Amino acid sequence: MATIRDVAKHAGVSVATVSRVINETGYVHEDTRKKVETAIKELHYTPNEVARSLYKRKSRLIGLLLPDIANPFFPELARGVEDEMQENDFRIIFGNSDEKSSKEQEYIQTFVQNNVVGMIASTNDPDTHAYRKLNIPVVFLDRTMDNRPSVYSDGYEGGRLAAQEIAARGSRNIAVIQGPERVRPAMDRFRGAAETLKDLDIAFHVIQSSSFGIAEAGVWAKEVFRKVPDTDGVIASNDIVAAAVLHEALRLGKKVPEDVQIIGFDDIPLSSLLTPPLTTIRQPAYEMGRAAARLLIQLIEKEALDNHTIQMPVTFTERDTTRKAEKND
Repeated sequence: MATIRDVAKHAGVSVATVSRVINETGYVHEDTRKKVETAIKELHYTPNEVARSLYKRKSRLIGLLLPDIANPFFPELARGVEDEMQENDFRIIFGNSDEKSSKEQEYIQTFVQNNVVGMIASTNDPDTHAYRKLNIPVVFLDRTMDNRPSVYSDGYEGGRLAAQEIAARGSRNIAVIQGPERVRPAMDRFRGAAETLKDLDIAFHVIQSSSFGIAEAGVWAKEVFRKVPDTDGVIASNDIVAAAVLHEALRLGKKVPEDVQIIGFDDIPLSSLLTPPLTTIRQPAYEMGRAAARLLIQLIEKEALDNHTIQMPVTFTERDTTRKAEKND
């Protein structure tokens, strides 16, 4: 990997001159500037963003913290953030907390030490002191708390849609898998589903879970059929759990959707590749990521904002783990 000294030697100039070109400080003759820029391209030299930001006192680094990179929903969020940030000449330092508070705290400290000018966090604990004491703007993604800057989808409407659609397709003994209690969007989904099923006077059973993770998804799936063996409809907390429910149903010899219908939440790319393909509530993950990045940039640049919170719509995506809706006469 080329260094700044390699660039200086290749261009026939001093290291100080290369530094002035890179950091846009001080006068450099146009011909000399072109020599340095040509050397940078030919040697594929990339400046150290952290050192550069410290020198200029103006960072272009952003911290992005996600809870579980193994869940395909979060890379979709990250891609949206990355694309928007790159288009605006920002770079990202990434952290994966594995839903562990200790790792989350370590990454926050790492971001600060690397002179980030803002942070996007998809965290289970947005109201912790660690975030409140930061002197940089923070946007919460797929999470929200007390009207702090955030981008999230309409979880309540998603739960309501799932309940309405599974009922319209004939399920009358429904299992609702409740996501982690400490995650507000998860509770919004559950509340939307539960209140709608109550309004429809349809029996349902609650299966509580403590994580959205892949490792635990099979546990919740087995719990569904252990506690409600005759369930004819499952509203899952996310697509990963829904996929595990589908796997367990087929293992038990149940036909999907004839014996049991399943609706997920997120619409991760895997959902359409399952057999049968998963009916789900779609969150616009990529668009959410871009929106969070735009909001953070506005906060960094101290632009006037009409709204610090952005709630994005969800939609029902019908595939083959549900039957066709029953027609009302």
